[in-house]
Amino acid sequence: MVEDGKTFEENARKKALAYFKYSGVPTFADDSGLVVPALNGEPGVLSARYAGEKANYADNNRLLIERIRNIPKDKRAGKFVCTICYVDENYEEIISGSSAGIILDQLRGAEGFGYDPLFYVPELGKTFAELSMEEKNQISHRGRAMALFKEFLKNKILD
Repeated sequence: MVEDGKTFEENARKKALAYFKYSGVPTFADDSGLVVPALNGEPGVLSARYAGEKANYADNNRLLIERIRNIPKDKRAGKFVCTICYVDENYEEIISGSSAGIILDQLRGAEGFGYDPLFYVPELGKTFAELSMEEKNQISHRGRAMALFKEFLKNKILD
């Protein structure tokens, strides 16, 4: 499926609706990425293909480093965003979670994937790539979105 939305919400909704229409069963889908205000929101919805359609994590990280390098360190704020869309015959719900950090200009850490080695969390003194999976899940955009999604399911769907 082509993710051609201009926002994470549009992409998550497009996927969830398509799979719900195909299957007829309650469905949820997500879209996520990195937003850097100093880069006008880049990489944004293009996070997975920031350096091109055939780009890999290394290519995307190289491009981000190149673009962030001339931005003052105190202006390198960024946030990971995860948006979930849930669809069934009664509901269409959008839920989002985010994690704030600072974008580094060099890789740190070997865990995780994507932009994790460049995403520094000042409160922890580590990048996402330096966190254990358990630590990351507690503060990550996906972890936060899934916690909100779980509450939605518990309060609206499973009642």
